[in-house]
Amino acid sequence: MLVQQSSALKDEIMRLKKEKDVVILAHNYQIPDVQDVADFTGDSLGLSRQAATVSQKTILFCGVNFMAETASIISPDKRVLIPDLEAGCSLSDSITVDELRDWKKQHPGAIAVGYVNTTAEIKAELDYCCTSSNAVNVVNAIPEDKEILFLPDMFLGSYVAKMTGRKNMHIWAGECHVHAGIRPEDVQEKLNSLKDAEFVIHPECSCTTPMMYDVADGSYDQNKVSILSTEGMLNHVHQSKSKNFVVATETGILYKMRQQNPGKTFIPASDKAECQYMKMITLEKVYDALVNEKNVVTVPKEIADKARLAINRMLEIS
Repeated sequence: MLVQQSSALKDEIMRLKKEKDVVILAHNYQIPDVQDVADFTGDSLGLSRQAATVSQKTILFCGVNFMAETASIISPDKRVLIPDLEAGCSLSDSITVDELRDWKKQHPGAIAVGYVNTTAEIKAELDYCCTSSNAVNVVNAIPEDKEILFLPDMFLGSYVAKMTGRKNMHIWAGECHVHAGIRPEDVQEKLNSLKDAEFVIHPECSCTTPMMYDVADGSYDQNKVSILSTEGMLNHVHQSKSKNFVVATETGILYKMRQQNPGKTFIPASDKAECQYMKMITLEKVYDALVNEKNVVTVPKEIADKARLAINRMLEIS
């Protein structure tokens, strides 16, 4: 019965989005049903770029709040909706705009580099935005004698500092509750259970820190390791000749991996790696947002214009 209801709701969503000329974007961490009704799936930056190129004037962004804000900043002429305005982000919440301003005052002249997983207000205070896939390139593009304030993710920051060799990088002590919860012992247990497994890992994971030196050598206890963004993970596992993978990121990504690679096995590094905020988006909420055209995400022009500068610098370096 539930399957029938779900199928009928999907059909209705597909009809409505055509009728109302709405494009649906869904993050890789969304539940399978929501990914199924999306026109495009991807990581937050890829989806925001997609938002700027689509012909539709209304975007329904199935992800968390900062992602919809970024889409709105990149595409100011479009209307951006989100199925649930309460879908936040523990990493984005780990720094406030007042804390960032105070930090900048303590380090006059420093270059502020912020992960895309931040609010529009924070982005407006940054010199550069970055993603997990281009953070190393962004930091390398900054003159070596310049101090860097890197925020808000301490695990991504540690990884970038290690890969760039920067000694003048200050790292904010923020974390994503999902990635921080993936422990080295979880990973080891899963790797031991799967023969010849490749290990793909998101740089926000706390397990990257003790593993970094091994990973720099290209292995971890004889397992091939790749540190990648979610989009990088999807591309890598598709091209790899390996058959077995242990995946260290939010479990939502496994749906697409299995869909695209039916002959391969994917297991999560931790079964508990679920984002409660991503999972707030349901088919019912997608339908409701479409029918009522509600939950419009807007960013004040002054903030959007400043934030766009940092985002555009990131896009140029990508």
